Amino acid sequence: MRNSQTSAMAAARRELAYEVISGGSGLLLALFMWGHVVLVGSILTGERGFDWMATMLEDYYIAQPTVFVIFTLFLVHAVFAARKIPSQLRERKQILQLAKGLSQSGREKVVTRTEYSPFRPHVESLLWIWQVRTGMIMLVLGSFHLVLLGIDIFTPLYGDIAGIEASTSTARVSAGLWLPYAVLLLCVEFHASVGLYRLAIKWGADLWLSRKTMHRLEQVIFWVVLVLGGVTLIVLAGWMDPPLAFLLDGTST
Repeated sequence: MRNSQTSAMAAARRELAYEVISGGSGLLLALFMWGHVVLVGSILTGERGFDWMATMLEDYYIAQPTVFVIFTLFLVHAVFAARKIPSQLRERKQILQLAKGLSQSGREKVVTRTEYSPFRPHVESLLWIWQVRTGMIMLVLGSFHLVLLGIDIFTPLYGDIAGIEASTSTARVSAGLWLPYAVLLLCVEFHASVGLYRLAIKWGADLWLSRKTMHRLEQVIFWVVLVLGGVTLIVLAGWMDPPLAFLLDGTST
């Protein structure tokens, strides 16, 4: 009996440690991504603003170590978060059936009356299912983006100098990278906002704020960052002139 209790306590401690690592790495990645959207958003002021921001981050050796740190956090979070993703094909099919059932729940009509069923989809279960789906997409597209960013920072392969340049960045995006980046943007913002909402619930934030309030905050964050990232991507793709370029007009070079 004592051995079984000891094993159960060890398993509980191990699971708690996994939750802390998974949640902590996810929180740091979400904060970084929001900051990343703001920094890349410097293209809204034109190429001068973007190049100034990139040069500052590289000259002060902020960009170089950040690539390694974020790549490490990305892998750590993927490993510890993936332990909850069904690994068997049969289990994944069950998840698909569950998602389908939840999305249809509440739309069927009750046999004995004409109004719709009072049962509604379990919102948080659906959020978790879509978080798993977006996480799997991010694992592929995010790895590609981090490798591309690392090559851009450390080598002159994509430009005249080693480092991020507005001209080469806009050229790559307008040449076709806008599509995977658009998918990545949508997945990242959904995954991050929902992840922080679920993390807050998990650690007791609903003792101070209602879940309805936190869900609204999550939606506000999602749409604000998504719109900013979307406009930034449109400018990088060359479909729209930088709307804030006037802020740097007339300034000295």
